[in-house]
Amino acid sequence: MAAAGLSFDVVSIEKPDDVNVIIGQSHFIKTVEDLHEAMAGVGPHLRFGIAFCEASGACLVRRSGNDDELVPLAVRNAQAIGAGHSFVILLRGGYPVNVLNAVKLVPELCGVFCATANPVDVLLAVTDRGRGVIGVIDGVPPVGVETDEDAANRHRLLRQIGYKH
Repeated sequence: MAAAGLSFDVVSIEKPDDVNVIIGQSHFIKTVEDLHEAMAGVGPHLRFGIAFCEASGACLVRRSGNDDELVPLAVRNAQAIGAGHSFVILLRGGYPVNVLNAVKLVPELCGVFCATANPVDVLLAVTDRGRGVIGVIDGVPPVGVETDEDAANRHRLLRQIGYKH
């Protein structure tokens, strides 16, 4: 049953090609500080910007980070999404696999929608109350099934970059 005033929106995430994005949902004003601590705790080489859409009280986009380009870009993306308790992390100098466990351990975190370097569209439901993330489109559809040679190349790459032994 559809709610009165229900519509849908799509927001394309704006980011440079060398930047990864993590989009998720949390539930508390201290999220932005806790996410900052989680990211900084992974390593000093990581550059990041974080923005969190507060869903009550002042209803501000809270922000943090250590990169003068990525913080305002995270804010612009969070404003475009505009969904309560959603957050955007933009990451350079590392990969989501490096930080995702630390992010998921933030106590107030509810979930992660995506963690990727791919182009991302955020799917939103819009009602009279506000906006909510209902999912993401991450990258492009598959064009086939990997061959034995593709699998061998994948195995080799993972070992070359140090993710498998």
